[in-house]
Amino acid sequence: MPELPEVQALVDFLGSRMVTQVVTDVELGSIAVLKTFDPPPDALVGAPVDEVSRHGKFVDVDVDGIHLVFHLARAGWLRWYDEVPDTRVRPGKSPIALRLRLDDGAGFDLTEAGTKKGLAAYVVRSPEEVPGVAALGPDPLAEEFGEAEFAALLAGRRTQIKGLLRDQTVLAGVGNAYSDEVLHAAKLSPFALASSLTEEQVGELYSALRTTLTAAVLAAEGKPAAELKDAKRAGMNVHGRTGEQCPVCGDVVHEVSFADSSLQYCPTCQTGGKPLADRRTSRFLK
Repeated sequence: MPELPEVQALVDFLGSRMVTQVVTDVELGSIAVLKTFDPPPDALVGAPVDEVSRHGKFVDVDVDGIHLVFHLARAGWLRWYDEVPDTRVRPGKSPIALRLRLDDGAGFDLTEAGTKKGLAAYVVRSPEEVPGVAALGPDPLAEEFGEAEFAALLAGRRTQIKGLLRDQTVLAGVGNAYSDEVLHAAKLSPFALASSLTEEQVGELYSALRTTLTAAVLAAEGKPAAELKDAKRAGMNVHGRTGEQCPVCGDVVHEVSFADSSLQYCPTCQTGGKPLADRRTSRFLK
């Protein structure tokens, strides 16, 4: 799933290619992907793209005041074309959920693999009409989001810090992968309770959050959409690296599996050398 750094790179990529271009067509390959009906997708046709921006993990294409907002979810992605194929999208016949064409011949497809569909697109007059956008917490890279604001979000929450970092209503843009990386950089157990962190640990976690995400944004900067997934994997220290050596201490990276996801961590760096058991039976580690 693309997270804040990849979505920001995608936004920058699209902005550099779409702004001032006119939308000439919007084709739906999946009726289910479109979560709104007013305005209709045709409301985008004939209007210029004014801006492409990000709200957490949502991409917002502002087309003369009408917004195409989309969330790629777990298995969705965007495929850019300098020249969009002439063939029309056939609903239900391919992974293409939505195709957008521009007057210079370029455009993109929103695609989704697999059977569990989460890709969502909205055509709205304001991004705040999208429920997921309206519910977002603060952006962790926002200039006004300081350590004091971060500490206030954590205060009194008897919630595992891993889950809290991923909660989009608390913090916008961080998902499974970067929460693993941030916690590794901060040397904190993913099972630690937010309310149990000391002032020093909160400061270290805030610093790790900003540093990790900023570095990832810079690493993704300028890369075309097709290269972002590989760039993300290459930048990971623990996430997705079960059984490999931790680059900091040399210990073996461990994994905890859940029903539909998993987390990775380094026992030496994060849990005092103790492996974490299944979350249903583990004692929380501080």
